[in-house]
Amino acid sequence: MSTKHDAEAGRTRLASALIANGSLASDWLGPYNAVPRHLFVPDTIWPGQADGVRQGEAVHRYTDPAGWWNAVYSDVPLTTQFDDGNHTGDARGTTPTSSNSMPTMVFSMLAALDVQDGNRVLEIGTGTGWNAALLSHRLGSGNVVTIEVDQDSAADAQRRLARAGYFPTPVVGDGTKGHPDGLPFDRVIATCSVGQVPHGWVTQTRPGGLIVAPWGPEYGGEAVVRLTVGNDGTASGRFVGSSAFMRLRQQRTPRPNSLEYLSGPWPADGSKSSTRLSPDDVGGWLEMFAIGVQVPGAFPLTERYDDGTYTLWLHDTAVTSWATADWEPDRTAYEVVQSGPRNLWDEVEAAWRWWDEQGHPGFDRFGLTVAPDGHTVWLDSPENPVPLRGLTGQPAQPS
Repeated sequence: MSTKHDAEAGRTRLASALIANGSLASDWLGPYNAVPRHLFVPDTIWPGQADGVRQGEAVHRYTDPAGWWNAVYSDVPLTTQFDDGNHTGDARGTTPTSSNSMPTMVFSMLAALDVQDGNRVLEIGTGTGWNAALLSHRLGSGNVVTIEVDQDSAADAQRRLARAGYFPTPVVGDGTKGHPDGLPFDRVIATCSVGQVPHGWVTQTRPGGLIVAPWGPEYGGEAVVRLTVGNDGTASGRFVGSSAFMRLRQQRTPRPNSLEYLSGPWPADGSKSSTRLSPDDVGGWLEMFAIGVQVPGAFPLTERYDDGTYTLWLHDTAVTSWATADWEPDRTAYEVVQSGPRNLWDEVEAAWRWWDEQGHPGFDRFGLTVAPDGHTVWLDSPENPVPLRGLTGQPAQPS
């Protein structure tokens, strides 16, 4: 696909797919048609998968035009940067750090934002500039402020936006601080994930305004939350769908490897036990979210072996506690080893069993309240906060 005709065919095909899956509503069809995605995609990209967590091989616009055009007008995310720009070459880098997001996610989040004529919008994470251009077309460039922490990415996005005829207010800096000079905003949208919604986003949004952002616990799992700002300095709302975004740079946390937790040869000072809960049962995206909102300050790693078995490692971010659970096929009991002041497997198992007892609630039954003194995740209503384990003194008691 390299001709203008083929490009138009690709855009039409993608629009049909987005309309069919319900993400592209009629009020965003005009901006979609006016703001071609290819104007906001660099010459070298790493196309992803629909689940948003894996990248394919590099595709070049001029050496593989058909592959590049096909990727641009497919419903997949396109990684455009690895390792904060320190990566060079065609091989995938260590950590993807910028992308042109999956179109289904772009238009689903814009739908959740529910913009109205005349709204002022603050975007956190300019990226390639496509989302800012869509907002600018819908609302007018003067009503859009877009923040990007990476200077090179911001400069590239501004050039693309200008060539397309859009001039939103660009800010290069820390997105957690928002943009005090432009408040109040009617809407805030983040194109990167957060584990804590910066309270400045709340205070810079007028009461009744909306904040739409991908949110996920340290443990894993993530979903888009839609918050309504109140008159009391809080914001609250439900999660509206699964997501998989790159983390806001200022909220990334180090992930020490397992060797940093061990005090000596295996099993070091760990205590052995067994569990009937399979490590496979706690590894899905939704399950990780349901566990993570209950087990703060912990994260998993998976060590896989050539014979198909694996070890699930659990670590705490304070580097004081660890646990392992070994998966083997055709087992009904699995060996567990735990060490440290937190019994991390017990916490994870108790969290999973709570989720199981609630009937396996999906993302849409969970909600989030953001207050000046912290966050509360709840199930079904703000009056029903999820239980917290490990860091709050509440014992983990798997049943």
